Amino acid sequence: MSLSFSSQPDAAQDMVYAWLKQHVLTLPRHETTFLTESQVCRETGVSRTPVREAFLRLEADGLLKIMPKKGAYIAPITEAEIDDIMQARRLVEEWCAQQASSFGSSVADGLDDMIARQEQVRNDPVAFIESDREFHRTIVRAAGNAVLATFYESLRDRQVRMGVHAISVGSRIDEVLVEHRAIVDAIRAGQPGRAVAAVGEHLARTLTALRAPAFGGRAAVSRAAE
Repeated sequence: MSLSFSSQPDAAQDMVYAWLKQHVLTLPRHETTFLTESQVCRETGVSRTPVREAFLRLEADGLLKIMPKKGAYIAPITEAEIDDIMQARRLVEEWCAQQASSFGSSVADGLDDMIARQEQVRNDPVAFIESDREFHRTIVRAAGNAVLATFYESLRDRQVRMGVHAISVGSRIDEVLVEHRAIVDAIRAGQPGRAVAAVGEHLARTLTALRAPAFGGRAAVSRAAE
């Protein structure tokens, strides 16, 4: 069934972009797919121009690769890429949590609000993971190192697709919320060693979930969103 779009070209492009991004991010991380412009036009009910522009935006996000005169290729996320990204995250986030601990409640209060937001969107996997990213981004930014913050942003959307897979494993959503609260408690208490340990434990558990076999693929994500 076609989506309903505004007659404004920019609005159509934005909505196709959002539709495609949702499609890509909920694709199980071990799967690959190929999308043609005509296919997306049929699904969304728009012309080729906004579809083409949306493809370009998603390519800039690192979520797909445009194949000239063919369409867009969405590659699987490999085990090696998962390991590389999680190693990079650990290096950045443990140091940043240590630094953020010196700010105590001024950082922790904002993180509490983000956990509350995650509670509200726990039935929407993409929204949950995007709010998860905002939680971790806040800690990174609080550390005050602009170079690390910029590097961390370069990992952004690959983390979302990986994260959607991770929270489909068992009771991972509940575990994430508990682990986030442990990180916040350590930061609020101004205990850098405890904060580093909490971040390390959280990322280690996330890596375990990422390595777990997918069950049900996109259907599992659909059930979670019901």
